[in-house]
Amino acid sequence: MSIPIAVLLLVGAFALTVSSSVVLARELDRIGERLGFSEALLGIVTALGADAPEIASAVAAVVAGHEDTGVGVVVGSNVFNLAALLGVSALIAGPVRIHRHGLLLNGGVAIVVAIVGLLVATDVVPGVVGLVLALVVLAPYVTLSALHERARSRLPAPLQEAVAEEHRDARRDEFSRPATSLDALAVVPALAAVVGGAYGMVAAAQSLGERWGVSDLVLGAIVLAALTSIPNLIAAVRLARHGRGAACVSEALNSNNANILVGLCVPATILGFGAASGIEDFAGLWMVGMTLVAVALGFGGGLTRREGAAIVALYVVFTVVVAASG
Repeated sequence: MSIPIAVLLLVGAFALTVSSSVVLARELDRIGERLGFSEALLGIVTALGADAPEIASAVAAVVAGHEDTGVGVVVGSNVFNLAALLGVSALIAGPVRIHRHGLLLNGGVAIVVAIVGLLVATDVVPGVVGLVLALVVLAPYVTLSALHERARSRLPAPLQEAVAEEHRDARRDEFSRPATSLDALAVVPALAAVVGGAYGMVAAAQSLGERWGVSDLVLGAIVLAALTSIPNLIAAVRLARHGRGAACVSEALNSNNANILVGLCVPATILGFGAASGIEDFAGLWMVGMTLVAVALGFGGGLTRREGAAIVALYVVFTVVVAASG
């Protein structure tokens, strides 16, 4: 396609994907509340809805035969999420704080899942093995998040406190109105619009990349990763400015978990990935390293503006190295 048409398609598909993901997250939130989900589980479900552009773009790229773009979207989105949702939020709103027990639970899960993502992205383990490993870690985490207060009282004290903090951290500023049948019906077209928009973005970006000589990994890890993460960034900054730093941290880490599980492990299981290049190895290692750094900095009482700037600086280094490779 010509450059003007590709640019128009990219802009239009981006607008469709972002607006539809906002609707999808809202409808899932309402449905979850109607079904009696715990606040922590609601937070995970809503984050999955907001994360739909990243996941859909990664899957669309892999299905279209652009494996490096798909891997790049997941890895790049995870690195961008840490820099934007945590680093930028800290720079704008000041300290982003989270309770230590909650951070240990969220951060521990995120680190392990990031390592699984690295192993799958670099073809060290097959996709099906990565999928099983990720589910082994995430299934108990989601189950714990779904527990209500009476069930939580039977947990060991440290774990009970961590889950209780997760519930407090997930509490929203406002509660949605009860869901109706229209909300359930709205999920399907919203999800279809997200998927359709993601395919459009991938197609437009690939066309422009081929004309301008940009590699698939650069398109995925930098361009599409940043564009598809904007809904999460807006939500995170809002949370941080309302003093809800713990919810901001939880959103960033849970979004990354969803990216790896659905956007990386599932396509790798179905379609398989080839051998990784050196720059893909670097990107995967950088994702794990930044996750470790972000979690470690959070244990110091939260992320201050100085620590937020450090996380953003790590992202700048990542983009420079990846861009130089393409």
